Amino acid sequence: MGNQMHDRIASSKLTVGELPELTGQGRDLRIDACRGIALWCIFLDHVPNNIGTWLTLRNYGFSDAAEVFMFVSGVTCALAYGKAWRCEGWTGVISRTLQRSWDIYVAFLLLMLACAILVHLTGGGRLADESNTRILLDHPGATLARAAVLQYRLVNADVLPVFVLLHLLFAPLLWLLLRVPNVTLGASLALYALVHAFGWTVPAWPNGHWAFNPLAWQLLVVLGAWWMIEGKRFRPWVTSRTALVAAVLYLVFSLIIALSWSIKPLEALVPQALLTLLYPMDKSNLDPLRLLHFLALAVLVVWFVPRNWRGLTTAVMRGAILCGQNSLPIYCLGVLLTFASHLALLDISEGLTMQIALSVGGVLVMIVAATLLNLIKIKPRQQPHAKPADLPVEQPTKFELVINLKTAKALGVDIPPTLLASRRRGDRIKMLFAPVRESGCGADPVPEIAHAFGPPAKNVGQDAN
Repeated sequence: MGNQMHDRIASSKLTVGELPELTGQGRDLRIDACRGIALWCIFLDHVPNNIGTWLTLRNYGFSDAAEVFMFVSGVTCALAYGKAWRCEGWTGVISRTLQRSWDIYVAFLLLMLACAILVHLTGGGRLADESNTRILLDHPGATLARAAVLQYRLVNADVLPVFVLLHLLFAPLLWLLLRVPNVTLGASLALYALVHAFGWTVPAWPNGHWAFNPLAWQLLVVLGAWWMIEGKRFRPWVTSRTALVAAVLYLVFSLIIALSWSIKPLEALVPQALLTLLYPMDKSNLDPLRLLHFLALAVLVVWFVPRNWRGLTTAVMRGAILCGQNSLPIYCLGVLLTFASHLALLDISEGLTMQIALSVGGVLVMIVAATLLNLIKIKPRQQPHAKPADLPVEQPTKFELVINLKTAKALGVDIPPTLLASRRRGDRIKMLFAPVRESGCGADPVPEIAHAFGPPAKNVGQDAN
């Protein structure tokens, strides 16, 4: 029995039960913090002529917050749906992916209507043209029909239809990643390469253009999920000094190129032929230079931001964590705040003071909203004045004595014959001959005897926002 259990634990072949999880360590706050910071950066970047953009990644390299958001989404999907598989099987995974896709789809449609109403109430004008709502206001029937099939999208809300499609397809993707992870990543890379070679895309309306081509951006989601499954084997490469030096050199190179557009002395140092070769970078199809820049940033995060990083306890990081834990509503709120900020800059003032006020105020509103959402989630669970007898806890009404004869024999424990023969009324004795097996909702081996006290709790852990 001991050898059998050891073989299960030491098996090098990855199974779903071995999918990395947070058991015993709690929620990985770095994931939520990265997602929250990405949400702030997306808001700041989408407000035009805003000094707040100098706090984001966009002006200091080739990639921006969109790459971070996509990659982290792949990580959280692998964690959440992986645990759902252990607890509920593939039926649970499919049910959860469909539910999440529906939630994002409804949020996308409601956000589109809210933005259209906001633009209409403000008189349309320049804001209607720059937000791509003019066609919705002029031709609502045809536009809503196209939006219903994800072919029409508002500016700044382009990413939501991509997530609808990716969540719909995540169940088969997880099935492949758990069986042939490297082959699945290779197929994702091949599709990404074919997109750049042949210009493949998904139909869009009215101009056929996706701000985030799902056939290209799927790579970052797959990469995030793959890292959670296979990352342990490749972590020594990522944490090697060679990878660190290469990442730093590439980040310095991209920093100089990016700053050369706004700092004249740097512009003179960069050959024009090199700039012509590098630009324009195709964000729609995730330009390889953007992908490499994100990977270089990821190497630095792995090196310098450990799981127990003290910075996560600061007020700013706590705010980012709250936003990251409520990413879908906060993203939608950020889009509405972008519209409101753009309107304020157009109708009130475009001055520096207004830009700073809108940037800081928008981020604070997002933090307050996320805090309220967390309180709403926690409040129903808290009953500080309830008596122990009134708490909704199941009380045992029947007890079962379970004896595993095979385990007892292996341990050299003798079971008295009188105990085996006794069958008093109200008592129930089970003789289990099954060997030790793994729990369905965890990675730790547990004896069969533990299951006499009921199934393990179905806790899905990190959400798949």
